[in-house]
Amino acid sequence: MRLTCRLGPGGSVSVVLGLALALLAGPTLAHGVADKDAAFIQAHPGPQIAAFIYLGAKHMVTGYDHLLFLAGVIFFLRRLRDVALYATLFSLGHSLTLLTGVLARIQVDPFLVDAVIGLSVVWKALDNLGAFPALFGVQPDNRLVVAGFGLAHGFGLATKLQDLRLSADGLVENILAFNLGVELGQVLSLSLLVLLIAAWRATRAFRPAAVAANVLLMTAGLLLTGTQLAGYAFQGPA
Repeated sequence: MRLTCRLGPGGSVSVVLGLALALLAGPTLAHGVADKDAAFIQAHPGPQIAAFIYLGAKHMVTGYDHLLFLAGVIFFLRRLRDVALYATLFSLGHSLTLLTGVLARIQVDPFLVDAVIGLSVVWKALDNLGAFPALFGVQPDNRLVVAGFGLAHGFGLATKLQDLRLSADGLVENILAFNLGVELGQVLSLSLLVLLIAAWRATRAFRPAAVAANVLLMTAGLLLTGTQLAGYAFQGPA
């Protein structure tokens, strides 16, 4: 759907505040594993199914880069089957690289992969704004795009787990449990996002503020990307 509406002051206020709070929250909401969670995992080798399900769900629910991307994906989706389709494609993508990255020990620089994740937010905002047909005369297939960016999001999760230097004892079970937790967290987060956006869409404030919301979404993605590239430039490869 291409946007042609004007900026409106009404509904955009809540979007501004929401994005600002997400960005100001900083590392506490990012994909890094909390110190106490890391300490528990390293102190308890072997299968820890419940702990890893919790950790995976927590990462998804508090991962603002995931939430921003998913918000962009479902912003104009009205049918639940479309939401389910894109959620499934995203899940397949990030599950594949999460499991493969950790189990096959594929190393990807976390700064660079998180920069790509930021760009995924920018891309979806531009798509919502109708930028690609307007600028290039082509509308990319969003099913392929969402699945592709799902691969990047999965590597983002994998890099954080690799930082924990997980024990080989129970590794497969723990990673599968973590991935299950991620999926459960996605269902919870996506359900809430769908309800909030549907409620907003039912108001008169939605249409005038839709452009503003996606411009802010794009700005948030650019900030995320810029922060990660700056980290890579000044701190070197992680």
